Amino acid sequence: MTQSSSKTLLGIGLLAVFLALPVIADMLGQPALTSLATRVLIYGIAAASLNFILGFGGMVSFGHAAFFGVGGYVVGILYQHYASGDPLFGFLPGTNQLLITLPLAILVSGAVAAIIGALSLRTSGIQFIMITLAFAQMLFFFFVSLKAYGGDDGLIIRRANEVPGLNMRDKQTVYYVCLAIAVLFFALLTRLVNSRFGYVLAGLRQSEQRMAAIGLHAYRYKLVAFVISGMGAGLAGALMANFMRFASPDMLHWTKSGELMVMVILGGVGTVFGPLIGAGTFIVLETLLASWTENWQLGLGFILLFVVLYTQGGVQALLQRVFGSRS
Repeated sequence: MTQSSSKTLLGIGLLAVFLALPVIADMLGQPALTSLATRVLIYGIAAASLNFILGFGGMVSFGHAAFFGVGGYVVGILYQHYASGDPLFGFLPGTNQLLITLPLAILVSGAVAAIIGALSLRTSGIQFIMITLAFAQMLFFFFVSLKAYGGDDGLIIRRANEVPGLNMRDKQTVYYVCLAIAVLFFALLTRLVNSRFGYVLAGLRQSEQRMAAIGLHAYRYKLVAFVISGMGAGLAGALMANFMRFASPDMLHWTKSGELMVMVILGGVGTVFGPLIGAGTFIVLETLLASWTENWQLGLGFILLFVVLYTQGGVQALLQRVFGSRS
């Protein structure tokens, strides 16, 4: 079995599992599994966005939660102004329409990523990591200080954004909306990774000097990749705000960036579907370990060490070896 065919089968298998999961959850009398799977899809999008610059571009960002949180707050702030009837900035009306809030969350997150990336990408290595972390923490404290939007307590979204013809109060409906968006996202990500831009990004990860020698401007390509990655994280944040009906500064905290990075490492750095698998692994392990002990992070740490040291590429690589050897 070739590598491309195994990736295709993996994608089809994941889609089949996610399509059947709500039915299986109802049969087992465990409707909470649908909510768990919704979180997996949303965090899978966020982790895959981080992996786009981390695994394919070699840019280790430790502040990706900033874009995740900005996307969530766009939804929350627009809903608050819709509910109160007061226009944002005195002239922008609020809204509770998902087809409006999602694109706006993506655009605003992309704009924030463009500003942060334009400054951060002038450095590299440890300096780049620390600058992205510093910007994320600045945004975290900025939203903490916004008392008009809940401050440290966050912002309650009393109803999920509406979609014409759909009942967004139903958890299964929200799940399938997130699934449809995730399918489109990973399809676009696959196309992007396998495009000329993706190949240039992979080349920059290996050697910027060689790419510069053939006439390619490394800074421009990396900045575009950073903006695309921020837009993906903003999309995930907007979906999470709708799902949780809540946006808070915790979405921007550095620990959230750490969780996204752990998901990428668990699933497989530099793979398309690895972050989605890593998100599922992380959330399932968090749920199970937290039910056994308050110190669940310790157990997760041991599992992460095992994955890094012995799987040679994360859970996705392990699954491909197991099923590949059987076939």
